[in-house]
Amino acid sequence: MLMFAAHNKRQRTRRMNSLQKFASVHANVHNHFVFERHLTDRHTYMSNRSVVLAEWQSLMA
Repeated sequence: MLMFAAHNKRQRTRRMNSLQKFASVHANVHNHFVFERHLTDRHTYMSNRSVVLAEWQSLMA
């Protein structure tokens, strides 16, 4: 029973580390795509989104 508890604790720690890494990477990607929409007009906003999307697609290719 003690071995089982230790194994579960190790898995939980590994999952938390993975979650932390995922959240860190996701935050950087999210910040790359989030613009201060209320500060720009529609044309500028759409233009910026197109540039970022093209950059993202080139990185994923």
